[in-house]
Amino acid sequence: MSREKIVVLDFGSQYAHLIAKRFRMLGYYSEIALPSADVSTFENVKGIVFSGGPSSVYDEKVPEFNSKILDLEVPILGLCYGHYIVQLGYDGKVGKADVGEFGFSTLELNDKVKCPLFDGIEKVQQVWMSHQDGVFELGEGFETVGSTKDCKYAATQNLSKKRFSLQFHCEVKDTPCGNQIFENFAKYCGMSQNWDQDTVLQIILEQIKTQAEGKNVLLFLSGGVDSTITFALLNKALGQDRVLGLHIDNGFMRKNESKNVDIAYRKFGFENFIVEDASESFLKAIAGLTDPQKKRMAVGENFITVRNEVVAKQHLHDDKWLLAQGTLYPDIIESGGTKNSHTIKTHHNRVQGIQDLIARGLIIEPIRDLYKDEVRAIGKKLGLDDELVMRHPFPGPGLSINVLCNDGKSWSSKDEEELSSAKKELDEIKLDMFCEHCTQDLKRSVLPVRSVGVQGDFRTYRFPALLTFKDEGNGFYHFPGKREKIEKCSSTITNAAKFINRTCIKLYQKPSVKDEDLKLQKGFCDKRRLDQLREVDNIVLTELHKSGWYNKIFQHLTIDLPFASSEDKATFVLRPVISEDVMTARFAMLPQELLDTIVHKIAELDFVDALYFDATNKPPATFGWE
Repeated sequence: MSREKIVVLDFGSQYAHLIAKRFRMLGYYSEIALPSADVSTFENVKGIVFSGGPSSVYDEKVPEFNSKILDLEVPILGLCYGHYIVQLGYDGKVGKADVGEFGFSTLELNDKVKCPLFDGIEKVQQVWMSHQDGVFELGEGFETVGSTKDCKYAATQNLSKKRFSLQFHCEVKDTPCGNQIFENFAKYCGMSQNWDQDTVLQIILEQIKTQAEGKNVLLFLSGGVDSTITFALLNKALGQDRVLGLHIDNGFMRKNESKNVDIAYRKFGFENFIVEDASESFLKAIAGLTDPQKKRMAVGENFITVRNEVVAKQHLHDDKWLLAQGTLYPDIIESGGTKNSHTIKTHHNRVQGIQDLIARGLIIEPIRDLYKDEVRAIGKKLGLDDELVMRHPFPGPGLSINVLCNDGKSWSSKDEEELSSAKKELDEIKLDMFCEHCTQDLKRSVLPVRSVGVQGDFRTYRFPALLTFKDEGNGFYHFPGKREKIEKCSSTITNAAKFINRTCIKLYQKPSVKDEDLKLQKGFCDKRRLDQLREVDNIVLTELHKSGWYNKIFQHLTIDLPFASSEDKATFVLRPVISEDVMTARFAMLPQELLDTIVHKIAELDFVDALYFDATNKPPATFGWE
């Protein structure tokens, strides 16, 4: 494209695409390129941004970088890993920091230094960090613009070279001044606004027509926001006679989910879809599996198996049909889908069977370059009701990835050793952010289960910490009412602990069940456990709808842990989150009255031994536990 642009070099960050998206939303055309790109390809480039990434600059295998890019006359802004690349390019020094930072930090700007990036920005700012390394010595000609408590060189500049570098991620919403920093950078680059976000819809529709020329399209239709809006886009671009939606009831749906999907679609006028009950097939596919990655992959591969069966049954010939998916860019990034990114978790729409179809040109993914907020905006432009557009995300594997499993054999001496280390770590962390009364009652423990997290763009598989406050009687426990205190506590734990990536708070434990009664039980993702999870999940969603809080949060997940007094019992975790683009999130602080109602109703279920609240942001935790 010949228009002026800002180029983002992708060093493998979970957020690289988000940087480009932010510039586009501000009205500046932006593209992504590899850091190894030849300088001759940087035509009409007004500025360059170096993204973060999962590697350390001193690792043996790092993303290939064309250092000649630093010789270009255009302004350059480095973020996180890019911060290190900029500093090293001018003989700075980088190494592993004494203290890593994951989550919120406070940036204080240097009064003595004027930096064009921070024009119009107050001296003290909240910023979002996700790093384990740090700059030890500034590059030649650089000066310190701002610092945090644990990061001396959080913001730097070399105005003579038109170079800037920031340790924090200003591309995420949790750095509130981030958009202003990008706006200031674009202006410093001499860039004029040249991108209209409204044209995205037209571009997508034209791309669909081009990709599907001469063919019809079969879409996996989960009923979630992404597949629903993909369905609407395909229908608008191609017409209902060339599109067929396939809703598969995989046995992992929420209570009455498939029935409600059918009703909602027909209400909007969609008639070109069919419902296939394949629950037995999917339950068989994951029977006996405990590893989260293997479960996700088994679910994804079985979607292809069922797809092939439906294609044969409906007499849909491969040479005339493409398969469509409502894949988002975060799905691709977290599945390790860009050259330098690491796999956080393999999404069902990125398993090998899907990759094979992609290679054969048989997959169409209209919204693969977008984030959830952009997709919802498109849904509204298409005239879809909020009932469809604002639904909480519900991925293809459904509740199967919310049921943690244990075969009773795979717990090793190494697991026990690391669990013991996690307990020691937790005991040594100073937690003085609560009132004296809370601190006196506070008990700490570590749950003997692992969950998936993301720290410094790496996938982690670590233990959750469990905090227990005052026993208020009948099995119910005090929940601290101040979000900032809980958030500070949670971040303190996950920043300091090597073996912990989540912080949970106990809400309830059956009075007849003692702490020592709760043990890791043998348990798989079967119909019994799924039915139990459906009941608990339905209580939460019902109360969220009744209270008006359903639309105030991004998503709620209910997690089933095989941590109980017996195999037929379970412990559940409430996981409400607030997010805009899925790449970052904060746990949602529900009103105490609403939380009390939910907890008391769940406590009435006889199979519930305990109930916890996941008070962890992303990073360091992912939304779900698998």
